[in-house]
Amino acid sequence: MEGDDRQTMELEDTLRDSPTQNLEEDLSPESYRVNSANETRMLNIAHNFQRQFSFLFPERTPLLLCPVNECGVKKFVSTTLRPTPTSHPELFTWEGCSSFVADFLSLVPLDPPEDLPRTLFSPTAVLRTQTATCFEFATLLCSLLMGVDYEAYCVSGFAVKEMCLLDQSRQECPLLDTQDKFVQSESPQQEDRYAVKPQRALKSRFVLQQEKKKVDAEAELLHPEPQEQGEQRPVDPLRGLRRHCWVLVLSGSRSIQENFFIDPLTGNSYSTDHDNFLGVDSVWDCFNFYVNMQDCSGGCANMVYDLEDVNLWEPVLFGAATKKQLILQASLRREMKMRMNMNTDELEEEPRVFQMPRSWVGSINISKKDLEDRWPGKSRVTLYRKAKLERFAADLRSDGLVRRLTVYRDLNCSEVVKVLEWYQNRKDHLEEREVNKVDKVTSERFKPGRQFQLLFYRHTDTVKEMKFSRPRFGDLVWRVESPGELKECYDGRRDLLYYRYAVFDPFVPFSENLNCDQSQKWLQKVVERFHRNTSKPANQDVAERVFLLDQRRIEVTYHTEDHRVVPSKRIFVKPREATEEKKAESFKRDMVEEFQMLNSLKEDEEEVVRQIKLSRREVRDIEVCRQLEQTHVELVSSIWTLRGEARARSQREETRRLNAEEQTRLQEKKNDILAAFLTDRDRPENLGAARAKELFDTCLSNYRERQVERINLIQERYKKETQELQRKQQWYHQNQLSMTDRQKGEYRTYCREKTLQIHDVRERLRTHRAEAPQKYSYFYKKLMEDPRLAPHL
Repeated sequence: MEGDDRQTMELEDTLRDSPTQNLEEDLSPESYRVNSANETRMLNIAHNFQRQFSFLFPERTPLLLCPVNECGVKKFVSTTLRPTPTSHPELFTWEGCSSFVADFLSLVPLDPPEDLPRTLFSPTAVLRTQTATCFEFATLLCSLLMGVDYEAYCVSGFAVKEMCLLDQSRQECPLLDTQDKFVQSESPQQEDRYAVKPQRALKSRFVLQQEKKKVDAEAELLHPEPQEQGEQRPVDPLRGLRRHCWVLVLSGSRSIQENFFIDPLTGNSYSTDHDNFLGVDSVWDCFNFYVNMQDCSGGCANMVYDLEDVNLWEPVLFGAATKKQLILQASLRREMKMRMNMNTDELEEEPRVFQMPRSWVGSINISKKDLEDRWPGKSRVTLYRKAKLERFAADLRSDGLVRRLTVYRDLNCSEVVKVLEWYQNRKDHLEEREVNKVDKVTSERFKPGRQFQLLFYRHTDTVKEMKFSRPRFGDLVWRVESPGELKECYDGRRDLLYYRYAVFDPFVPFSENLNCDQSQKWLQKVVERFHRNTSKPANQDVAERVFLLDQRRIEVTYHTEDHRVVPSKRIFVKPREATEEKKAESFKRDMVEEFQMLNSLKEDEEEVVRQIKLSRREVRDIEVCRQLEQTHVELVSSIWTLRGEARARSQREETRRLNAEEQTRLQEKKNDILAAFLTDRDRPENLGAARAKELFDTCLSNYRERQVERINLIQERYKKETQELQRKQQWYHQNQLSMTDRQKGEYRTYCREKTLQIHDVRERLRTHRAEAPQKYSYFYKKLMEDPRLAPHL
């Protein structure tokens, strides 16, 4: 142990002598650089515990009790934990906390891998540098979990090589299983949706499961699955010796039912008996440090995590209160205070033992920017078995890509099978895209609300499959167009149509003109199916219509009644029209009953042909629209993100700037006497003498006309007001004998107001006539001095 202390002292000297470390010390709070009295006492207790432990268990490796922090000062490992509540909803659960820690930090492997680290930086330093060892990973994660009321502990132990080195190249990507199941459910058999289901065979599910297990076990024994070349995990000479640190979450808090482990490097949870964990050396939280006294030679499967059992776990601070005990004591004290109606100081206090000092670490602050940027460098690449996962910060890429999963055929990742991509904040509402390199199929999924109400779009060179959201015109929910075929499914239509199938000649060019009659050229057959309409008799309710356009025939099949098996069916043959070579077919007596029905069916046939043309045209429109959207990708920034807020602020400033420029331009144009007469070709450098003289004469002429027009308007107003007053005076002289006093008063008021109006108009006319010559001279002078006209006049 003396050798270890000497190495630690040398390491401290090295850290203190480093210029970077000296700068770190200068900028760090005092608690980072100096130990308090309680911390010094805790270090002495830990040093004494370490000596006794090494004496009693010489075969066990030393414990991680007092590592050196970033300032070169020894700190007890439990005081490095700082339970910190957070205001971010993303970090309210253990899944959110573990995912953030795994994404935000980069791993610094232990060197050598079988030794404990000599240093343990604070969570604040780890967040600042975004680099950490597995022990620093676990310290930060445990601090966050304790801040949101989880009973979490850091665990120092041993794990497999892949977990210690964050090597996931032999693991299946967790996104693959979910994605494969989702893709399989994307293409239901629409035609068989309403088919009669066969009677289910009644057999015990348990018996079937047992038989399947038995068959699988026998097949595995007789024909073991061959492993691919390079699939077998190589032997690790340091297996069982590699140090690792992870987090233990105990049941009882936050509705946790069972204990489980969290690997802070990946953020994944594991059961406490998982074979990736080979042994536990010690655990600790911010209240105490516990040494495992159980046998871990067989792994962690049989371990018991009752930390209050001193036979299984040896505490460094014997008798120190745990978190549960502190909560219970506080609850009892509140209850006694309420029951006895007395102050807390008057209660008998139990003799206290030395408790763990307060954490020396400052408050852990995780900003909104940290959550958005997420990964160091704002992106991260993870290799899985036959897969590569790339993740990007939101709004980092111009196309809105946030995740890309590339699946390979072989372990060397040389041949791509398919590429899965996830997007955010796209204006075209694209969320996911899957490109199958083998089948040459591209599938896209969208959020509701985009153009055409498109939700899903799968296409190849020849086949186009689409799914739509409701509400939508025509209640179309599914469409597939392939060479020579078009299938559509509907839901909720008033006419109860739910399926349409069209057969056409793929070699006949399609015209999008709805008025062009091509039904006899390209469309050959249309099948429509309808739900049962209970308001009609079954033998009058159409179940299926088949339009055989190339045969000029229509087949109608009706629904079957409850006691019938064979449905009613009618066949209509359209009579041929007259041509130059052949007369029209004669109208026979037996056609009278079917004449009206045939007429209605012919109208329906024309409408069906029109609807199919619309569908095919919409397929072309969607294809063109997707090509344009992929060529010019536009993003919609959310104002709830920092980037979105900054972009919205810059857009507002740009809008204000453009509005100010527009107002200035309009004001300049308003003050420009030539603006109304200049054309786009009248640039100052191209303006000749003839054009300048023409503009000069035009402006003067226009100005004179406007002055004369204004005088004429004032004169007309003066004449109109004078005539109105004269008419009112004539009316008064004719009716003054029969007028009441009120009417006379109104007349006098009217004359007074009208006289004032006439006076104002007369004064305005006199002023305008007096100022007109001066205004004309000023306008003439301004034209002569205009820099665009002056050189040519």
